[in-house]
Amino acid sequence: MTALRPERETAAGGPVDPLTDPLPDVLAGGHSSPWFRAEQPPQQGEAHDLPAPQPPPADPYAQLPPAAYAAPPQEDAYAGHVPYDGGPGWTGSPEPYPAPEAAGEPYSPVPEVPRDDETMALRTADPARTGEERDETPPPTATAGAEGGRAARRKAAKRNARPGGRRGTGRRRAGAPAPETAGAPGGDGESPERPRTRVEARRAERARKPSAATVASRAVGELFITIGVLMLLFVTYQLWWTNVRAQQQADGAAHNLQQDWEQGKRKPGAFQAGQGFAILHIPKLDVVVPVASGIDKQRVLDRGMAGHYAEGALKTALPSAKEGNFAVAGHRNTHGEPFRYINRLTPGDPIVVETQDTYYVYEMASILPQTPPSNTAVIDPVPAGSGFTEPGRYLTLTTCTPEFTSTYRMIVWGKMVEERPRSKGKPDALVD
Repeated sequence: MTALRPERETAAGGPVDPLTDPLPDVLAGGHSSPWFRAEQPPQQGEAHDLPAPQPPPADPYAQLPPAAYAAPPQEDAYAGHVPYDGGPGWTGSPEPYPAPEAAGEPYSPVPEVPRDDETMALRTADPARTGEERDETPPPTATAGAEGGRAARRKAAKRNARPGGRRGTGRRRAGAPAPETAGAPGGDGESPERPRTRVEARRAERARKPSAATVASRAVGELFITIGVLMLLFVTYQLWWTNVRAQQQADGAAHNLQQDWEQGKRKPGAFQAGQGFAILHIPKLDVVVPVASGIDKQRVLDRGMAGHYAEGALKTALPSAKEGNFAVAGHRNTHGEPFRYINRLTPGDPIVVETQDTYYVYEMASILPQTPPSNTAVIDPVPAGSGFTEPGRYLTLTTCTPEFTSTYRMIVWGKMVEERPRSKGKPDALVD
């Protein structure tokens, strides 16, 4: 016999009312477990002292009429409502919204779009299609080719260029529409650009090539550019590098000449062509230039030195002569340009000629700004145009003019005012 649980017993030992029990046991009275079967008979050999099952409580709403469950009536908030009419751009009708029944249009559900199997998996070739069906199938549109990649576009272009494909059948069913390109780029059914044939491609390539006139003009332009660059380099050489090089050579010649004087290797007398024998000082212009025998351009003048007229009909006297004109030539531009600024000399400016034994001091007397190169009278013993009227010991400097040309000659004359031995030291013109 199954005993009752202690908490199910009251103080008097009687059963607990399931309706007042704060901890009801669903198995003690009305059983709600799905595994419990009330009609199951008790097993043999077992005794049950459970109380009789109690009927379920009555439904409090069972006696209410069906109308009690109906929703209370509500008024239609949109009945007779007039839609918005007014404002700029409004094109609606001020009439009330028609009822769905008054529209007269039957309700039609949205048709279901059939599922595209091709979007679910990769496309595979259909082995059941015959060759004739493949020939009759129109080629893919330009849009499909564009979406399929470069290879697909090439195949589509080949099919468009050769109807019928590579099989060459060229057959098309009667009434079959031509391939459309409405979806191709360009819109409104505009067909894409037709691919070029080999002949057209060659023509386009020839058209892109420059013509003979264009090639010739380019060659002439490049030639002019080259000539311009060469001229620029030549001008740079003439105006800059020749001065640098000639100045170095002149400085070296003056240094060697002074060393020879100190060692007693040079004696006054006749000198060979190109041989230095004196140093010309123009203090006002800060010029110190060696003087060599002769006026040869390559051996004397282009080496930055001044040249003495000592040959042929243009031979002049040396500074040591008791009478005569010591005439010297030099560059005004390029190659050291020792006489570039002799036009700035004024009467009375000193000009000193230094030799191994003596300093010869001259004072500038006059200037001839321009004369033809054929006027050799300017270097005569009594120079013409100098203002000297009788024999004396004179100095003549000649150079080219205008600058950077050799059209004319500029002449500067001077008269000796002092002959000073080297043993007495430098003259005042060089000391100051």
